[in-house]
Amino acid sequence: MEQKRSSFTGKLGFILAAAGSAVGLGNLWRFPYLAAKYGGGIFLLVYLVLAVTFGFALMIAEIAIGRKTGLSAIGAFKALDKRFSFLGYVAAIVPIIILPYYSVIGGWVTKYLFTFATGGGSDAAADGYFGGFIGKVGEPILWFAIFIGATAVVVLLGVEKGVEKVSKIMMPILVVLTIGIAIYTLTLPNALDGLVYYVKPDFSKFSGTTVLAAMGQLFYSMSLAMGIMITYGSYMKKDVHIESSTRQIEIFDTGIAFFAGLMIIPAIFSFYHGDEVLIGENLTKGPGLMFVMLPKVFDSMPGGDIIGALFFILVLFAALTSSISLMETIVSIFMDKLKVGRKVACLIVLGISVVIGLPSSLGFGVFSFIEPLGAGTSILDFFDFITNNVIMPVVAFITCILVGYVIKPKAIIEEVETNGKFSGKKLFTVVIKYIAPVCIVAILIFSVMEALGFIKV
Repeated sequence: MEQKRSSFTGKLGFILAAAGSAVGLGNLWRFPYLAAKYGGGIFLLVYLVLAVTFGFALMIAEIAIGRKTGLSAIGAFKALDKRFSFLGYVAAIVPIIILPYYSVIGGWVTKYLFTFATGGGSDAAADGYFGGFIGKVGEPILWFAIFIGATAVVVLLGVEKGVEKVSKIMMPILVVLTIGIAIYTLTLPNALDGLVYYVKPDFSKFSGTTVLAAMGQLFYSMSLAMGIMITYGSYMKKDVHIESSTRQIEIFDTGIAFFAGLMIIPAIFSFYHGDEVLIGENLTKGPGLMFVMLPKVFDSMPGGDIIGALFFILVLFAALTSSISLMETIVSIFMDKLKVGRKVACLIVLGISVVIGLPSSLGFGVFSFIEPLGAGTSILDFFDFITNNVIMPVVAFITCILVGYVIKPKAIIEEVETNGKFSGKKLFTVVIKYIAPVCIVAILIFSVMEALGFIKV
């Protein structure tokens, strides 16, 4: 018996859920450290330009494909053209790989929130604390299980009562916390130097790698090329305007990333009292920035435990809204493909995710001898590289070919114009046919060559 497809209650529910998917760990630690690494203000400017062109076109295409077909990724691509059925399966692999390792990191965030909330901020700031924690066997797995269990409970409740309701609660709180902590950070000594570095473009620091890094971040940040926006589009009612919704999702996503930079970059400038060498070294530490450097910054502040707890609540909410979208996408695929109910699909996905996630959780301790991408890398790094740097660009490239040259942009434009004018259709057509495919190939080549050591940045 064909099941009635779930849907969001309206435009607000869709926007907050889709924005919740886009706003995640990529906004709160990856964006600030990439901005610091690639020239501050110039990276920010390049990212904003790409978001309203490149990101806009890809997101419009995915949402429209989902609503047009009313199916998750596997069924959607098949419905558009049977020759592209394979693309749905490739896209489905992305969330299946990402959800487990993302939940491992979500477990770390949950642990740090608990530590700060119970007055242990000084412990978290101590040298070796993070490495000691992730190197254990039982404790990281426990926090991983708590995080992914919470994700599963929300998905189990369904689209309207689970995904949408939680997004409507978490997203406004997340916005308030982000702005509040950013404002507080700017009151710290020397913080304004960090603000200037972050927002003032220095065109002497512009390069091709700046553009490629910004484009790569766009994939990571906006939940593109992993079936999520197709799935959420399939839950979108026909009376909701796709173009205006996409613009609002972009504002949410880019706004949170911008304020995350306002939280972190000025805080590091303040902590190191203008020492450019130490500032540069610590801003570009990647994940270590969140779990090693920021606890030290919070510990040095008056009321550091409270600020740290609020920060990690913010990060936890961002991580949860993204993990919920990842799991919802996989559950939707299983429900469509296996013709099973939500409960069964959710339990299957939870089981698979736990099994796949265990190696990532143990990759810093028991399995630390496995270094798949060279010395100093982990199993988690490998999963992250394969999805974000290889599979996602491939999916995005083939999607551009499908939309640009097979079903033609007109098919997407007609879906967008179901209930209103598509003012950006000329931009969409040019980007999806000519600009995006070239850019995506450049991202793929650059990221693979960088991973192999042929390019140093």
